[in-house]
Amino acid sequence: MATVRTRFAPSPTGYLHIGGVRSALFNWLFARKHGGQFILRIDDTDQQRNVDEALQPILDGFRWLGIDWDEGPEVGGPCEPYYQSQRLEKYQAAAQKLIEDGFAYYDYSTLEEVNAERDQATFDKRPFQYSRNWMATTPEERAKFEAEGRSFVVRLKMPREGACQFTDAIRGDVSFDWSKENDHVIQRSDGSCLYHLASVVDDYDLKISHVIRAEEHLPNTPRQIFIAQSLGYELPTYAHLPYVAEPGSKNKLSKRKLEKYLKNPDFKRINEHGQDIAARMGVQMSAETFNPVIVDFYEATGYLPSAILNYLVLLGWSLDDKTEDFTVEQMIEHFSLERVTKAPASFDAKKLWAFQDRHMQNLSVEEKAAGMMPYLHKAGLVADPNAAGEMEKLKLIVAACGDRLKVMGDILAYADYFYVADDKMEMDEKGFAKRLSSPESQAILTTFRHHLDGVEDWTVEHLDKEMHAFVDEAGIKIGDIIHGVRLSVTGKTVGPGMFDCLAILGKESCLHRMDTTLQLAAEKFPAESE
Repeated sequence: MATVRTRFAPSPTGYLHIGGVRSALFNWLFARKHGGQFILRIDDTDQQRNVDEALQPILDGFRWLGIDWDEGPEVGGPCEPYYQSQRLEKYQAAAQKLIEDGFAYYDYSTLEEVNAERDQATFDKRPFQYSRNWMATTPEERAKFEAEGRSFVVRLKMPREGACQFTDAIRGDVSFDWSKENDHVIQRSDGSCLYHLASVVDDYDLKISHVIRAEEHLPNTPRQIFIAQSLGYELPTYAHLPYVAEPGSKNKLSKRKLEKYLKNPDFKRINEHGQDIAARMGVQMSAETFNPVIVDFYEATGYLPSAILNYLVLLGWSLDDKTEDFTVEQMIEHFSLERVTKAPASFDAKKLWAFQDRHMQNLSVEEKAAGMMPYLHKAGLVADPNAAGEMEKLKLIVAACGDRLKVMGDILAYADYFYVADDKMEMDEKGFAKRLSSPESQAILTTFRHHLDGVEDWTVEHLDKEMHAFVDEAGIKIGDIIHGVRLSVTGKTVGPGMFDCLAILGKESCLHRMDTTLQLAAEKFPAESE
């Protein structure tokens, strides 16, 4: 096989879409598998829709995922420039060659005239085919139309007989009737060129060997093959991937249908989870730019890139009928276009969550802590992540929480008692009323609090022994004391092991919080505490 060169060509018109990442991933894996190059090209010919601030999140998103590019923005390469907006002269030269060789023409029709022909075809119940009544092939014809005040566009002069036939690496032999192809516009009156021409010229100039893209581009292929062959280009290998479908549907996943997707309980669950993490960091995110269809959502929430890639590679590809878990290295080793399916794969939020959970639990405590510290810092809970003792404390918390931590941002759910001042701890009101409203429960907690005064060995193991010794001596059940203690030091009814919480918070904080809680109980339930 000749040198493999693949590309992904995002338009900077919005945030990085999860479906687009899947297409980029397949291109990247194929290039890496064959020792080739993966090129990132920016398709910014549509200046009206381009958003300058949208490009950087796209680049940052790919870097976060570990999908690096060999040539492209911020990297450079021998085929610069990699922005279509900077390659206009190349497209104009190609358009001129197509005109000179009879494969394109100046067209002076108005939109109203073309639409009238289209409407007539609909009325006649026949396929629309432009009449070319306003085609100009000589200087005299052009002058005549321009004297009428008409402006021109450049259209392809598509064949009207026969068929465009090619072999798709995924879909096999494909055929399109030329008669069903319209004379597509490739250049506007202002000289700017459209996607089809620009894409073909760029693929040739960038020496792209394999055009691997989503199946919605399959109908574009005949006109692009016509352009390439008319310009004398060697054709790349085409491979059209199945699209990523909506949750539980065969429809294509879209950035613009969030309200619809939120009716899916699994999608709604991970969306609300991510929104909660963002809120805990004090970040206001709009639903349009922060939801599970957008890559930024997963980075901000604290998913692992390895889990995202592992899940996405299985949306349209499989090694066999049982293997699901892959490292990036294994994906590269096993990937092939032959094992890409034709059917769309539905975006399954629950399954993605399962991949994230498995990848997360494979990390060491040290790796989790390193990933979680930035969340504490951004939320303003840890002023200096490098300060003495901060990382060691976090490791203890991570170990205590165990598999409760599903994403890096989950550490913030425990911050309101591990990382707040003792007098700022929030109390679960319902649990407080249930566990500490009676004089008996308050008396037990008061006695145990005084018992802890004399405890010097403030470790998990010793605190466990002290509580059991207290229970035996007082003649009570462990349940009579353990829930009240947890509430008094964490403000919560559930969480990591209670003795872990006591040990991590330290003796001084625990006793102070117990005193505050007992005082609050006496004030809140005066009748019961008399």
